Amino acid sequence: MDPFTTAAVLSAVNTATSGALSGAAGEVGRRTTERLAALARRIRGRDTDDAHSPTVPTDPAARRDLAEQLFEQARREPAFARDLLAWLRETDLLRDTTGPVRATVARPRLLPPGTAAFTDREPVRQAIAALLDDPAASGAGAPRIVVLTGPGGVGKTATAVHFARAFADRFPDGQLYADLRGASAATAVAPSATLVRFLHGLGVAADRVPAAEQEQADLYRDRTADRRLVVLLDNARSVAQVAPLLTAAPGSLTLVTSRHGLPGLVRDHGARVLRLGPLAGDDAVLLLTRIAGLEPAGAQRAHAEAVAARCGGMPLALCETGALAAGRDEVDWARLEREFASLGPGPAVPAPADPTRLATDVAYRALAPAAARLYRLLGPCPWPTVPLGAAAAAAGLGPAEARGPLGELVGARLLEEAADGRYRFHDVVRRHAESRAHEEDGRAAARDAVERVIRWYLDLAVAADYRVIPARWHLGPRYDRLPRPAASPGTARAALEELTRERENLAEAVRAAEEYGFDELTWQLCEAMWALHLRLGFHEQWVATHVAGVAAARRCATREPRAEGRMRSQLAFAYMGLGRLADAERELNAAAAADRAAGHHRGHASAVESLGLLCLRQWRYEDAEERFRRARTIWDEAGPGDDGEEDAPRALALLEHHLGRALTGQGRFPEAADQLRRALTCFRALERRDAYNEARVRMSLGETLLAGGDVAGARVSLDEAISVMTAEGATLQLADALEVRAGCGEDPAGFLRRAGELYGVVGDAGGVARVEARLRGVG
Repeated sequence: MDPFTTAAVLSAVNTATSGALSGAAGEVGRRTTERLAALARRIRGRDTDDAHSPTVPTDPAARRDLAEQLFEQARREPAFARDLLAWLRETDLLRDTTGPVRATVARPRLLPPGTAAFTDREPVRQAIAALLDDPAASGAGAPRIVVLTGPGGVGKTATAVHFARAFADRFPDGQLYADLRGASAATAVAPSATLVRFLHGLGVAADRVPAAEQEQADLYRDRTADRRLVVLLDNARSVAQVAPLLTAAPGSLTLVTSRHGLPGLVRDHGARVLRLGPLAGDDAVLLLTRIAGLEPAGAQRAHAEAVAARCGGMPLALCETGALAAGRDEVDWARLEREFASLGPGPAVPAPADPTRLATDVAYRALAPAAARLYRLLGPCPWPTVPLGAAAAAAGLGPAEARGPLGELVGARLLEEAADGRYRFHDVVRRHAESRAHEEDGRAAARDAVERVIRWYLDLAVAADYRVIPARWHLGPRYDRLPRPAASPGTARAALEELTRERENLAEAVRAAEEYGFDELTWQLCEAMWALHLRLGFHEQWVATHVAGVAAARRCATREPRAEGRMRSQLAFAYMGLGRLADAERELNAAAAADRAAGHHRGHASAVESLGLLCLRQWRYEDAEERFRRARTIWDEAGPGDDGEEDAPRALALLEHHLGRALTGQGRFPEAADQLRRALTCFRALERRDAYNEARVRMSLGETLLAGGDVAGARVSLDEAISVMTAEGATLQLADALEVRAGCGEDPAGFLRRAGELYGVVGDAGGVARVEARLRGVG
């Protein structure tokens, strides 16, 4: 037997019981925790006559006690030791035994494009080069961190991107970039959201990203250890926002931009701070004329220098002003100087206190009316990025009508066009646009523009969510108007990608709807994000949006009494993903009470069913059985014509499956197998076949039969599940089924190799590692 230690067992127990393998961890996470429960039940069966199942340990002392019991039992019983070792390998945490086996690691290329007009900043280049070349810095083992600080519009992002690209050849393992949106506390991105993006970029499959921020940060440091990466954290607000995103690899470089000094990064992480100031006179004129595309000659030179002075040497102001002259055969620098003077504080103050705002105002006044109106109406809400459709909605235009004004704004350097055809403001410019909207259009018109964009995002999210999971029950009037989409893995995948692209904008739409008092839009947006969060996690955002959704739904109780229970149930699943099980139970009990008061049988049964699923997570299998039976009774109480009547057969089939799992967890294998066969009968009787969930039942049946010693029956059930999963294109679930099937004899190595190939297809490094470890055991 391969050696293992108490520490390795404790590490695995901590991971499996703290929520790191729950939520977005999917089937493998569920199976891992349930197999730990079975091991714990075997110990309990030897030590006590109590017939009840053990409960999941929730505090460090209880976890250590379980780990020690597992280890001691393994020392006494070789068969138990083999099972424990297999479980440890499954967690991909027994590195002393299996080694740090990984799938091919991705090399991300996430840096935004640089600018051809970049000017000066030679001291920054020298400072970064000196840090990278310093043998003392690289030999100390500490990560190298540079903070570029300065006011908005001074060119921090352009400088960081320029030098990240300039030194990219020193970092062959890739480049990571995130805009932390730290201009205000309201827009600042939570570290968890950035960690999820970075882990995806590093090749970690979505279902293997932990839900909790600390586990995400641990995995991020593990995946970046000994790698040479350049990481750019743009527009940071605080040390707390940055610290979880720092790698521990001395061969990597982290660049941080911020308007704040972030002294904690210097004190606690050894960062070097470089303060950026305005460009000097000659460099300011050089950037101005590079953007304009013409070098001033003769007397015009003095006027160009005066304009550059009015811009205060601020790169954003210089770029906006240069854009006014771009594309012209001649530039009247004297006229530009007079225009600046007419708006500025006068000749006695050649460098005003806010030159960027002055330059932005000059650029704005040069816009055509349609572009100026679109500019203003995009300003009131800090959207992370704006796709064409949303931009058009702000002004009440069609997409074709909006293209021209958007192009004018990009040409004026008032909007930036991203590589994927989306648009974004510099936050300094956005605040100018917002102020002009309030002054020229009025607050009511600005509010109407925000509402139009929110409704545009709601329509997009509802349509995409419906395509991802068409068979679930949906709440909200917009779903009623949609034709049921054809079930297709490709359709669902494309819709989920669309929701992922708009994830940050959808969260901003919820925040804006809450701020402006659009309560019905708030909870409907949360409902439309269900598929996104259920499939991909982003649990911190999930909680933030759905807390707002619950409050909004309560205010809408007279118009839609079913909304509160729905929002609370969805919020509970977010809490479950984060391991906040007490919060989840509180919300589910409140959801059940709200739906019972509303006379909503479907919502009431769903909340009680979810309480049962929560009990499964906690190894409270007897309690889970009771909840599932109670949910079935609630469905039986629903009368003809009740809401959800058409969904009752599928809902009851799912309950039969859950009941089978609860019985399996109690070790009642023959009874569980009969129950799961009843679930199969229910699914086969559905008018609209649900092949995917039918295959899930077959997989549960196969696992139950295998646990009960019926290997031949398990083979039959798992082979049927594999056939359906293959036809459905459910690659990850197919890999899971193949891996279970390998435990039934008959060419286990062949099934494991097929599973490993599929884990590789979906980028599941943990699955590949686990299969390779099991293959060594088979060999």
